[in-house]
Amino acid sequence: MADEVLRLEKVRKAYNIGMPSHTEVLHGIDLKLERGQFLALTGPSGSGKSTLLNIIGLLDQPTSGRLFIKGQDTSALGDAAITLLRGHTIGFVFQDHHLISAFTALENVMMPLLVDRGFPNAQIESRANDLMAQVGLENVAGNRATNMSGGQQQRVAIARSLAMNPDLVLADEPTGNLDTKSADSVFELMREVNRESGTSFLMVTHNLDLAKRCDRIIEVVDGKIAS
Repeated sequence: MADEVLRLEKVRKAYNIGMPSHTEVLHGIDLKLERGQFLALTGPSGSGKSTLLNIIGLLDQPTSGRLFIKGQDTSALGDAAITLLRGHTIGFVFQDHHLISAFTALENVMMPLLVDRGFPNAQIESRANDLMAQVGLENVAGNRATNMSGGQQQRVAIARSLAMNPDLVLADEPTGNLDTKSADSVFELMREVNRESGTSFLMVTHNLDLAKRCDRIIEVVDGKIAS
């Protein structure tokens, strides 16, 4: 249990409950992720992958079933506790990097720390600089996002996801908008972080070549884990 980062037990998600348009999207999902594992989440469009990722990321709640983060049952937590747990435990990388274009790369990486602590200081800037070095972009830390390539922007997004030293990083099609060479580079960066820091990764992807390079592949079909 000490090395368990994530566990889902019979998680279901339905919308428009009690109405004629009632739809159940997830049908009893069981899933476990241990520290240091790198999982690929695959499946066709509309299979429920995004809904599942939102629930794991504490952005949505299941209709039934239980979600445990580091052994803690999240169903018993209020909104404030959920926000705190998400901010300190989970990092996010999206297909569209969602960088703030008016900010420099370094300032974007600092954002989670500023949200958590409320004001900039030397320690926050030092942490952000270390992360920029870790993703190989210390030489462009002062560049605005609009002056960086797609691959560089996604590397900044990965650095930002690591700012709070999360136990789990959720990556939603992180290479979907990149060319083959940049996609491979971004994937290898995440893999390197995973191996060196022990941070767990759950990556949604349609790229089966990348999925095969993960520790496990979880295939979701019609709201159920097919394999």
